[in-house]
Amino acid sequence: MVLYNSLEQEFQEFEPVHPEEARLYYCGATVQGRPHIGHVRSALVFDILTRWLRHGHGLKVTSVRNVTDIDDKILANSLASFAEGFDGEHPKEEWWALAYRFEKIFTGAYGALGIEDPTYEPRATGHIPEMHALIRKLIHAGHAYPAGDDSGDVYFDVRSWSRYGELTRQRVEDMQDASDADRRGKRDPRDFALWKGHKDSDPETAAWDSPWGRGRPGWHLECSAMAGKYLGDTFDIHGGGLDLRFPHHENELAQSAAAGRGFANFWLHNGLVTYQGEKMSKSIGNTISPEEMLQMARPLAVRYYLGQAQYRSTLDYQLNSLQMATAAVERIENFLKLARSRGVALPAGDDQLKLVALPGQFVDGMNDDLNVPRALQAVHGTVRSGNTIASAAHVDLAELKRKAKQVHLMAEILGLRQLMDLDGSAGSGADGGEHAALDHLVKDLMERRAAARANKDWAEADRLRDTLAAAGVQVADGADGSRWSLA
Repeated sequence: MVLYNSLEQEFQEFEPVHPEEARLYYCGATVQGRPHIGHVRSALVFDILTRWLRHGHGLKVTSVRNVTDIDDKILANSLASFAEGFDGEHPKEEWWALAYRFEKIFTGAYGALGIEDPTYEPRATGHIPEMHALIRKLIHAGHAYPAGDDSGDVYFDVRSWSRYGELTRQRVEDMQDASDADRRGKRDPRDFALWKGHKDSDPETAAWDSPWGRGRPGWHLECSAMAGKYLGDTFDIHGGGLDLRFPHHENELAQSAAAGRGFANFWLHNGLVTYQGEKMSKSIGNTISPEEMLQMARPLAVRYYLGQAQYRSTLDYQLNSLQMATAAVERIENFLKLARSRGVALPAGDDQLKLVALPGQFVDGMNDDLNVPRALQAVHGTVRSGNTIASAAHVDLAELKRKAKQVHLMAEILGLRQLMDLDGSAGSGADGGEHAALDHLVKDLMERRAAARANKDWAEADRLRDTLAAAGVQVADGADGSRWSLA
């Protein structure tokens, strides 16, 4: 497996630090407000990576996705709630209550799209002792200092660390000033906060005792402390959105390496989501949220849309994106339904899935820096050949089983299988009315075709079948009647 390492800016072969285990950390939510679509895309990318490491390479995966539940914006939004009611719903909401409320909304969005829970999901506020230990180590090594103005702030000294800027290929002199804390007591405006002394304007509950006075952790410090606790000093992969490379990931790497840790061997960054070619912005009203997407289409289609692009590329949302994703993913779902109707028993559980041989194109695609578009070509190619087998006059059941099991496993790895409705027990979601209308029209044509076949009017039967095929509808004739699916 080859991955693009953002640190080295090159493709490198992935080999885990610990044999038979992959250790992965990726930045989760800062729970200051509702999730946006970029948050969900990032979590989905690393969910697919986790599934591939497990199913494709047989590795045990230890994954960590943090929750930043103490932050300047969380405190600001809590304060705003006492003045005017933040987001118009919850007036006078303490910072910890606001953070927990939005954490649950994030969790709900992840779950709705079939994103697996990480092995650990630590909150920043639960790891203050680990943060203190890291700060003490940095001070002792000469890479951090308490501010000399009795503010209680502690800063990382960027000029003390010659490698600072290595992740983003920047020189210190060219960097913007650190904006995560006041300039008060800094040696250099680019020094960033490891610990923030308590201010009179902050709630008393948002401060912890420390050797440098009461205060709270800096954002960058939190991730280094939590990654080290759960994954060790050196681990395999650190991931997150492209927008986190600077300053967040740059600062994480600097403080961790300066403390003597190997930290992450690979840095993976997923691309952003745009709206019709433009950056999403609330100010100009061109945003779309996971909640809005889930009102417009089934979770299955939303997941397919968010996961279909190569993870490092920009994913552009168009007005027909979810409709196109629905049509594409339902071709996969309908083939598995058809296979089941032909008596194919799909694999159940990891033990049975291990016995399925994946198509080479799928394996090559996933091993090529998680190239999901290439992997999806294998999925749809297998679906097309499977539908051809199923619609033959004499069905090769053994070959149909092989194709169906391959599609089932590929859908499982891409996180689609658990969102499918193969037995009709789940609702069809926002597109149910459209599907019902299409089903009515297609069945009318199929009944007319069945009548033509019964009357041995083969020309009319073939004409109707060609009409359906031109519309992208594939008809499979069998002993128990005919069924249709999107080709």
